[in-house]
Amino acid sequence: MKRRTYLRAAGAGAALGLAGCLGGGDANPNVSLSKPDRENDVSSEDLPYPAWGQQVPDVTLSDPIAGSEVSVRDIDVPHFHTYFFTNCMTVCPVLISALREVQIHSVSEGYADEVSFYPITFDPARDDADAFRAEADQMNVDMDAGNWHFLRPADEAEAKSVVEDQFGVFFQKNEPNDEGNYMFTHLGLVSLVNGDGYVERTYRGNQPDEQTLIDDLTALREA
Repeated sequence: MKRRTYLRAAGAGAALGLAGCLGGGDANPNVSLSKPDRENDVSSEDLPYPAWGQQVPDVTLSDPIAGSEVSVRDIDVPHFHTYFFTNCMTVCPVLISALREVQIHSVSEGYADEVSFYPITFDPARDDADAFRAEADQMNVDMDAGNWHFLRPADEAEAKSVVEDQFGVFFQKNEPNDEGNYMFTHLGLVSLVNGDGYVERTYRGNQPDEQTLIDDLTALREA
């Protein structure tokens, strides 16, 4: 049962009791995992991207491989986002690889229908269904598992609006080379979001630890 539904069913008094069991003054009724330890007492409100206890943006993006639209807040199982482009040769393959390892664990341990993966591109000019299929093949993503969905903004302007302005993930298009190819400078980020659309964890950096992702997901699933 999703946390929000449980709180409504339990009533206000029980909800207050549950909140007290989840960490006292640091409790947040919208999330299951405890408040993360951060240096210098940084709060979620201090960060540019949705972090612990905050809701993801109310945006809808296309899933070109499935030929459907995905409303991010309506994803009703724990899920991961990362922000990438398929032509990246540095950070992005590491981010996708980390999520792929979690996907492998979900399939091998029999809970693939209890988690999903939604990488969001900020290069819609090049990242279409064919590019995503090639990325899945190259990175050994199991598209047959049914829980991996590459998401794509409609155009460059929407990519800027959604990824940078609403998800708070900085990216900047670099000058094309003589062949017209270009890269991006961008923030490396993975987000773990619960089935009510609230962020449980964010992992900032270029090399997220796969076991930490699996452990946090397991704690969320068992909460």
